[in-house]
This record gives sequence, structure tokens and C-alpha cells, in this order.
Amino acid sequence: MISTGSISGGSLPLAFLPEGSAGTVLEIRGGHGTVRHLEDMGFAPPARVLVLKSCPPGAMLVMVKDSRIALGRGIAMKILVKGVDDP
Repeated sequence: MISTGSISGGSLPLAFLPEGSAGTVLEIRGGHGTVRHLEDMGFAPPARVLVLKSCPPGAMLVMVKDSRIALGRGIAMKILVKGVDDP
């Protein structure tokens, strides 16, 4: 796997995961409303997330808890994940 950079603790924003990669949600950074909204959609730690489609610099399609969700790149940058080699 090619290293795409990381933030402290080995985590990286969901937006940095390539198509077909999976990750485990570690933290959501943002205001109370943003955090609650994302947790309500299933992004609460330690949820597993699979990147189905990524179209930089635009939106991405991810699977979390058997649901496909489209996220804008800005929101995907607020979800910190630990990358997993095997989806």
C-alpha cells in the first residue's frame, strides 16, 4: 500500500483512502452538529468503511453498515480512519 500521509496516531482522513480500500473510523472532527449527523449515519467509531468510488476533488461513495453513502470531500476530511489493507 502506498503511504498517502497521516495525522498523529496513524490515522488519516477518509478522503485520502483510494477506491477499494477499507478503514476503521477512529474519530470525527467537527462541530457538535456535524459529529452527531455523521454518527447518526453510521460513522461512529469503530465503524468499518469501504470506499466504493472516489472522484477527486469531488464526492466519494462509501459503504458503512450495509448502506451506500455519498460524501463531499470536505466532510470526508473530517472523518479520521485507520486504513486496513484488505477490504
